[in-house]
Amino acid sequence: MADYQEAPLATRPKTLDPNEYFNLSPELRRVEEERAALRANLKRQYLTQLNNPHRKELIDDPALTRWVYARTNPYPHFRPTFKTSLIGAMFGVVPLFVLYYVFKTNRDRKEEQIKAGTLDRKYSLSS
Repeated sequence: MADYQEAPLATRPKTLDPNEYFNLSPELRRVEEERAALRANLKRQYLTQLNNPHRKELIDDPALTRWVYARTNPYPHFRPTFKTSLIGAMFGVVPLFVLYYVFKTNRDRKEEQIKAGTLDRKYSLSS
């Protein structure tokens, strides 16, 4: 843990924070043990239903149902942040300006060559 360096845009994980990792109060340890026991109980119930050879119905996992709903309906749950705004600008706005710049400079270069008479036109419609 001594050589861990924090990332500039991320917080230190709770498991690597020495104050949270070593100095746990008995109350906090009890709460975490209760959460772990609850998770283990839910996992055991799910695996029991999954491995039941006489099962006729589908297994309803509420967490999976919520996840599928959130994945199929992203817009009600979308929260605009700096990161999402930056990604939207990079993939939505910047390509338009880059394409405009490329086409405009290419057209201006060709016009200058046509005016100077140095452009070698491969296909001529007048001959």
